[in-house]
Amino acid sequence: MGDVLLALSIPVLVFGGGIYAACDCWWRRRHPAPPSPYTHRAARLAEQDMLVLAADIVDDAYAALGPLYDAPATTPCPAGPPAGLNSRPSRPSRPDASPDRAPSPPAAARRR
Repeated sequence: MGDVLLALSIPVLVFGGGIYAACDCWWRRRHPAPPSPYTHRAARLAEQDMLVLAADIVDDAYAALGPLYDAPATTPCPAGPPAGLNSRPSRPSRPDASPDRAPSPPAAARRR
């Protein structure tokens, strides 16, 4: 008798699952879900909020660090660099041209 009940329970479960699926489908058609919060309008509003926040961050940073980027004073410091920073005497990066050498002539134009 146990095998008969087990064999009959399978069609009952399949039939019950079909009834559940039909009722679920009917219920979802009658009661649609609310609109998603991730619509195009919500995305645009979020993007505008992020742009305003980024602009505030840049403005705050410029207000805090702006004086560092202002033009230096017109008169140079008379003391020069501190002693420990530049121990070697300064010299030009390129040696001066010797008086016996004239500047080189301009290069010829290339032809294709």
